[in-house]
Amino acid sequence: MPIHVRAEPGDYAEAVLLPGDPLRAKYIADTYLDDVVQTNSERGMLGFRGTWEGKPVSVQATGMGCPSAAIVIEELVMLGCKKLLRVGTCGGLQPHHALGDMIVALSAVPQDGTTNTYVKEPHAPTADWGLVHGSVHAAKEIGQAIHVGSVVSSDVFYNPDSGQYQRWSDRGILAVEMEAAILFTLGGLRKVQAGCLLIVSDIVVEGEFTRITDEEMQAAVDRMTRVALATVTAD
Repeated sequence: MPIHVRAEPGDYAEAVLLPGDPLRAKYIADTYLDDVVQTNSERGMLGFRGTWEGKPVSVQATGMGCPSAAIVIEELVMLGCKKLLRVGTCGGLQPHHALGDMIVALSAVPQDGTTNTYVKEPHAPTADWGLVHGSVHAAKEIGQAIHVGSVVSSDVFYNPDSGQYQRWSDRGILAVEMEAAILFTLGGLRKVQAGCLLIVSDIVVEGEFTRITDEEMQAAVDRMTRVALATVTAD
């Protein structure tokens, strides 16, 4: 039995949404899923199983950062999960971004130590194309504007190198977040589908730092969740 996701094979659906925040996992389960059962509470990493439009789906918190996410992802794979879609937040790195925008990550620059521990050579962590394509299609179906491209996964939130944000921006990277690189890497290594949707919660370019309001965040999370559920339950 996995050590941190205290469940048995079959307790989780094959399709899983992965928010970082345990309370967001609970919100998604309570708001969007029917027939909800809590499947994990170990170390506060809340997990749930239910159905959405009659199809089984789970939600499991990963915590913050690649080390925590790697533990959860490895253990979900042990439990038989095959389709893992991160639903998180990010710092927008392009001037045209607005707070609340949604990003579909194609790839993730591995600016973290965990990915390097798994793959000790140049490596381009890349999302599963089926989840990317499905997310774009689902977003268009509800009229949700999106940005599609690369992100960077960083180990630090309070970055001591303030100029790094601009360097990333200059290279065309859309956003900075903390988990996608290891998710995509483990998707490839463990032969499961891995994808990532992000809400722009902060803008961190051109010497400015702006933060989304709680109300704007909630509305954006709801839009992202609808896209994510449609994506992971598509035939």
